[in-house]
Amino acid sequence: MSVLTTKEIMEIIPHRQPMLLIDTVEELEPGVRAVGKKCVSYNEPYFVGHFPGEPVMPGVLIVEALAQVGAVAILSCEEFRGKTAYFGAINSAKFKKKVVPGDVLILETEMIKQKGPIGIAKAKATVDGKTAVVAELTFAIG
Repeated sequence: MSVLTTKEIMEIIPHRQPMLLIDTVEELEPGVRAVGKKCVSYNEPYFVGHFPGEPVMPGVLIVEALAQVGAVAILSCEEFRGKTAYFGAINSAKFKKKVVPGDVLILETEMIKQKGPIGIAKAKATVDGKTAVVAELTFAIG
């Protein structure tokens, strides 16, 4: 499958700037898994205040980026097209590496359980092959 561009991503999920936190989707198995990419730029608005002199991407935004990749995977299923994926829970989140301007985040999300509109995914964000964040994400389709 070809890479999904920002425009194609916005046809699947409702997120828009400044809350769209993924640049491309590199791999997609609808309803199963997706791998996205975020090129972290000095121009991100949160770097002005997080932290002056030592810019660090907020961990909650990395988790949000992972959730958006998962939303692309699940909302690519025909039965959920046009819907929104909401957080139900964030479990076992671990932050292992700072993400800074110039980093390229690889965002992997895989569905591990689903019953109707509720599902659980395992998620991992890496930079240069090193784990930055891992979490288990629960979502609800509405």
